[in-house]
Parts: sequence; structure tokens; C-alpha cells
Amino acid sequence: MSLYEALKTVESLGIDLVEVAPEAQPPVCRMMDYGKYRYQQRKKSQGTKKKQTFVTVKEVKLGSRTDSHDLSFKVRHIRRFIERGQRVKVSVFFRGREITHPELGKQMLDGVLGQVLDVAKLDIAPRLEGRSMAMLLVPK
Repeated sequence: MSLYEALKTVESLGIDLVEVAPEAQPPVCRMMDYGKYRYQQRKKSQGTKKKQTFVTVKEVKLGSRTDSHDLSFKVRHIRRFIERGQRVKVSVFFRGREITHPELGKQMLDGVLGQVLDVAKLDIAPRLEGRSMAMLLVPK
């Protein structure tokens, strides 16, 4: 259909002429209500945003020589985060020469894991990252 005929038809119907493929010979156009199309696209993107869930990662930091009472306090926080459905990164920081004994940090992380195994499972095993050792816990 020629451009003149297409414009005449579109104007009589009260819709828009939208260029779909400008590189084609001849260029391809579509007769449509462009405002309605944009509205539907916006509604579709809002629907996908509504179904989207955000995964938050909470971090609990410990020292390599944290006392047992302080550790139990932190474990309660970890349990609360896990029960809310959040992921928890547990980090043990080494200060000064403490880095020469990473096994102490591993023991501490294993102890924390043992206390929360009923509500959480290990996602990323303890590993040394610079001057800290970290593991990731996720809800069961």
C-alpha cells in the first residue's frame, strides 16, 4: 500500500501509523493505536516488577577471639534473619598476627553453623578472603 493510502486509512480509523522496519525496501509500517500499545507494555513491565523478589544478604561480623556470650548473641541475630527468609554472610575478621591462625576462625564458623543447622543450610563453605574468613547461610 502506498504511503498516501496508508495515511488516509489511518486517519479515517483514528489510529497511528508506526514504522516497524525502516531498513527494509520498502519500509514496513503497522497500523495500530500506539498509545494503547505503550500502555500495555507499561502494564506488562509493572506486572513483572510486582512478582520480583529481592534477596537481601545480611552480614554478621565476628572477631577471631569473640567470647561465647557475644557469640550466642550474634547467633540469635542470625537465627532471626534466617527465619525472615534472608541470607546471612557470617564473617570472622583477623587483626594483626591473628591471620597466622585461620583454623581458629574456621572453628568459630563451624560452631556457628552447628548452632543454626536446624533452620539454615550452608550455601558457601568457609573460605579465607583477605584478612577475613566468611561463609554464607541460607534458609532451609
